[in-house]
Amino acid sequence: MRLSVATNFDPALVDALRGFPVVELFGKLREDAVGGGRAPYQLAPVSRKGLAAHVRFARAAGISFNYLLNASCLGNREITRAGQAEIENLCGWLCGIGVETVTVSSPFLLRIVKTRYPELKVRISVFAGVDRVRKARMWEEMGADGIVLDSLLVNREFFTLARIRESVKCDLELLVNNNCLYSCALSPAHMNALAHAGQKWHGNRGFFIDGCFLRCTEMKLRDPVNYIRSEWIRPEDISAYEEMGYDLFKVTERDLPTPVMVNRVRAYAARRYDGNLLDLVQPYALQGVSGSERYYRKGIGWQRRFLLRPGLVNPARMLPLKRLADMRHMTRPVTGAPPVVVDNRALDGFIERFREKGCRDVECEACRWCHDFAAKAVRIDPEESRRALAAYDEVFRSLDGGAMWRYLPGGNGVGDP
Repeated sequence: MRLSVATNFDPALVDALRGFPVVELFGKLREDAVGGGRAPYQLAPVSRKGLAAHVRFARAAGISFNYLLNASCLGNREITRAGQAEIENLCGWLCGIGVETVTVSSPFLLRIVKTRYPELKVRISVFAGVDRVRKARMWEEMGADGIVLDSLLVNREFFTLARIRESVKCDLELLVNNNCLYSCALSPAHMNALAHAGQKWHGNRGFFIDGCFLRCTEMKLRDPVNYIRSEWIRPEDISAYEEMGYDLFKVTERDLPTPVMVNRVRAYAARRYDGNLLDLVQPYALQGVSGSERYYRKGIGWQRRFLLRPGLVNPARMLPLKRLADMRHMTRPVTGAPPVVVDNRALDGFIERFREKGCRDVECEACRWCHDFAAKAVRIDPEESRRALAAYDEVFRSLDGGAMWRYLPGGNGVGDP
């Protein structure tokens, strides 16, 4: 087993990972010329100097660093003189500080790096959507050293996973603890929106309302089967993928408190977790951490940069969104009983169906495998759910009808100029 682990740039994380099969940390600056797969407000604040020091500290511990250049869209800036200069400045700096690998989604960026910076290994991002043999072969033929397969499309497709592994020689990686909806229709729009959020040159300057994330989290709460109808791989089921020849597994999420990340790494290294599966796969409603963690310390500077942007949105209309985030424990840890529990022990045996048959061409309502496991494993506090769903409805009315951006009363969002 080899683990590639998200970093929060805390030196204590590196120290805590000694003794586990961690071969790589991955992360990036909040904003750069390329962008990536997270909005700036989701990432740890780290300077170039701080990132360089973190890379050196990790290397001293025998752990390499993978810098993410994995935006799904570069806005065509990469084919301009300014964009080329920015990319070269960034990649040259990465080589200089000891970064060994970069992850990309763009074939043009792959070729730029392989041609101009041959000392860097290049891995293809999950955002490239590699979910079949021919796609994997094409990336390998273009020079990719490794590929992260599209977890939304292949983590339940054992036949496809086996054929891809047999068909390419490059390294293959599986993302094990994301919890997006399997085969999610929102994914392409979500990837592009996140890409532009983190691009230093973009006009929004980091401002972002993650509508896809809101829809996803609401859909899970409204229909509990969506907690199961997801892309995660349980620690107990890692061996099923190892049998097909996979041994490199990606553990996320960036900027989570160090105790949370160590708990996730420990669970996957041990191949077992007795508790709430959401502890391992969900990026909010965290348990067992203090509200004083840097992750929760969002001061007025952070709010002015990422929320209070009166030229882009009516800040007063953001208050229901803030209340929703508080209610779902996105801004503070869970201190009592968790509002949602997915009992990992009740999921024993879940993987067996997928050894013989995937989900790609199956109608969920006819299969109902995930429904049956959801009935056994998922517990939701009904009062918390009722309050949260009402809050989601209020936010969605504001977003869909346009009130989020108005300063004057009136109008229903239909036909308004």
